[in-house]
Amino acid sequence: MGVPKRIKRYEGQHALVDGIPYVMPISCVDSPALFAGFQINADKAKKFLPGNELHPFRLWNGKGLLLITVINYLETSIGKYIEFSIAIACTHGRKPAPRMLPGLFMGHYGTGQYVIDLPVSSEISVKGGKGIWGMPKHQAKLDYEVTDEIVSSQYEKDEQFAMRIEIDRPSRTWIPINVGATNYCQFRNMLMASYIYFKGKAGMNLFGNANARLYIGDHPKTAPLRELEIDGDALLTMFIPEANGILDDHMETWFLIHDEPPEKMPEGLESVVNLGLDEEWLEPPSETDYERYRI
Repeated sequence: MGVPKRIKRYEGQHALVDGIPYVMPISCVDSPALFAGFQINADKAKKFLPGNELHPFRLWNGKGLLLITVINYLETSIGKYIEFSIAIACTHGRKPAPRMLPGLFMGHYGTGQYVIDLPVSSEISVKGGKGIWGMPKHQAKLDYEVTDEIVSSQYEKDEQFAMRIEIDRPSRTWIPINVGATNYCQFRNMLMASYIYFKGKAGMNLFGNANARLYIGDHPKTAPLRELEIDGDALLTMFIPEANGILDDHMETWFLIHDEPPEKMPEGLESVVNLGLDEEWLEPPSETDYERYRI
């Protein structure tokens, strides 16, 4: 999935949406990103996916995939911020897809990730990400640390530990990455798909070499993830020291379809209408005895 020519044609032009000024395209420059994938119970993952047309992506062994992606956006149209994505790999269509094939034929199967939770550092990022693309953003305490040995990020909300991810830093970052990805989100009880394109050089570790530690706290936004029966040994880890990304201004939206009438209305426009354009961050997460929360 390459960057559409349409995006390249309007480079350097301007947009103003919900009071947020953008220099097009909406992009990030030289921003470090970490990724980690963990095997999960695909049948139990289904309950985290809204409506009838999202299905868990299944690996060769029938397992699903939990994806943790944390990006330290150093330069964007809306300032600096950290974004901590918690998602389930999925397909989109009338029925579940075969195992593994959606990884090769992504367009045919609507392969992407359903974003369960997306804490960010700044209010303006919440306003733009949720109000325009329907992403489940909310402001939280986040950090992003890179050492010679480890890349890590911690997430805290309402003075409560929510999650921490650590990966061993790859010894080399030489693999060229040039990929597009689809993010599915639920907002206003609709399914929204947005598209992002990333380039950079990555270091990647797989299977037994993919050393990572995932810690899940008791916060209501993250504690239910334990139901997924997450394998504590990561399937893959990746680090991109200088990722360059473009968020497409084009998106798709569908009504979420259910077998029975929905009983309640999930989060909607009321959650963004009064947000401002503040780029300030909350205080960093506190020191926590997170070891007891390790998966």
